[in-house]
Amino acid sequence: MLRQMGKYLKPTPVIDCDNEFVQEKTDDLTKGKENIIEKSASLFYFVRDQIKYNVYTSKSLPEHFRASNTLSKGEGYCVQKAVLLVALARAAGIPAALGFARIRNNLLPEKMLKRLGTNVFPFHGYSVLFLNGNWVKVTPAFDLKICVKNRIIPVEFDGKNDATFHSHNQDGELHIEYLMDLGHDFDDLPLSMLWELATRQFGSWFLEPSNNR
Repeated sequence: MLRQMGKYLKPTPVIDCDNEFVQEKTDDLTKGKENIIEKSASLFYFVRDQIKYNVYTSKSLPEHFRASNTLSKGEGYCVQKAVLLVALARAAGIPAALGFARIRNNLLPEKMLKRLGTNVFPFHGYSVLFLNGNWVKVTPAFDLKICVKNRIIPVEFDGKNDATFHSHNQDGELHIEYLMDLGHDFDDLPLSMLWELATRQFGSWFLEPSNNR
C-alpha cells in the first residue's frame, strides 16, 4: 500500500472527497485540531454518532453509496458510513482505504434474522486510515444511540489501535464474529463484488429499502 499512497488520497465517483460539502464538513470537524490523531478522531466520532446507522437504506445504485449523499442524508449502513469516513479523511489529507470482512452477528434482531435467513453478513465495510506510519482499521458503523438501546459496546478510537467490533455485548453475550478478511486496501468501493455477494446471500430485496420495513 505504501508504494501507491497517492491513490488513497484521490477522489472517486463514490469517495467524492473533492465535493464542496464534504470539504466544508472536514474543515469544520478538524478546525483547531493540533495533530493527525485528533483530526482523525474528530472525523471518526462524527461519522459514528452523527450519521445514524440504518441497514434499510437504498443500495442499488452507485449514488446510494456516494459519500456526499450519505453526509447529506445523515444516515447509512456500515459500507456507506465507511465510505464517508474515508472521504472525510482524504479531504483532510489523511490517506484512507476501504476494508471488507465476512462477519456473523449473533445478536441479530429476530425480525431481521427471519427476513435474511442467516446471521452472516458477507460484505461488512470499514475504513482504514494511515496514521503516523501505520494503517489502522476503523469501524464507525453503530452509533452511540443504537449501542445504548441494544447494549452494544461502542467502538472507541485512539488513533493507534484497530477500532473494530467487540466480540461480546455489555452482558457478556457473544455478538460479532469476524469470519473472513476480504481485504483492507481498496482505494475505491468494489460495487460489483458487493452486489454479487449480497444478492447471492440475501436476494435482490436487500438492495432496496421498500421491502425491508
